[in-house]
Amino acid sequence: MSSLTEARVSEIRAFNRFYTKVIGVLQASMLDSPYSLTEVRVLFELAHAAPTETGELRALLGLDAGYLSRILTRLDGDGLVARERSASDARKQLVRLTPAGMETFRSLDGRSAEEIERLLAALPDEGQERLVTSMATIRRLLGSGNRREALVIRPPRTGDLGWVAFRHGELYAREYGWGTEFEQLVARIVGDLDFSRDAGWIAEVDGERAGCVFCVHQDETTAKLRMLLVEPSARGHGIGRRLVAECVRHAKAEGYKRMTLWTRDSLVSARHIYQAAGFELESEEKGTENGVEVTEQVWSRDLQATS
Repeated sequence: MSSLTEARVSEIRAFNRFYTKVIGVLQASMLDSPYSLTEVRVLFELAHAAPTETGELRALLGLDAGYLSRILTRLDGDGLVARERSASDARKQLVRLTPAGMETFRSLDGRSAEEIERLLAALPDEGQERLVTSMATIRRLLGSGNRREALVIRPPRTGDLGWVAFRHGELYAREYGWGTEFEQLVARIVGDLDFSRDAGWIAEVDGERAGCVFCVHQDETTAKLRMLLVEPSARGHGIGRRLVAECVRHAKAEGYKRMTLWTRDSLVSARHIYQAAGFELESEEKGTENGVEVTEQVWSRDLQATS
């Protein structure tokens, strides 16, 4: 194990120890109840589903068959669940909450919400937002790669434009070594937006900003595609293509005859998106950005052509 990997493993283990203490996992029972964390999770899943086959419940929670059987036996003995054979397959057992089980779950769920409210109350609004965003990031990075995340493409709202400038500056500095001057350029473009004739779109994945693009007025016949960005965690899922397609569709609807964009040849993924959307290289020239040599490119396409 490399020293860097060892340090990261140590930090994650430290977080695990800290957070299990915060939420009381180390206690013999959860939320001042007679039930363990796993037993409460079983109640939670059953409260949000119709009668569930035990095999499905076991797969959902990743539990050993014997362990789940013991949990269900205890909950059954307490009158919280009822078990019966499936009418369609007698080999399968269905389990559901009883009225007493639902009442117990609602009580535990309310206590859990109160504890989280107390946790958040100790933080200022900015701290609460950072905490929630960080937790969402952990779920996204460690969640199942097969889970379909909810994608929304919407117009900009208050706070989005600051995020656009911030993320352009931060990401391109980290990935390409571009500096403050590039961030200032993006900030000027953002500051010059006139939404009486310009338009923009923010991509959200599971409620978090994941990308952006803008359609900017150049003259009566020409629009510019500007500031396309997709967060690293959201790349590879077609979000960039969706954003570009939305921008081109809008420009056509507004009656523009031509669309241009400015980019750099090092942005290979973006170039592939532009090519797929019908843009062609019009011109290029050498330049520098924060001491890094770059090739500036202008791409364009006819909006009257079919795409």
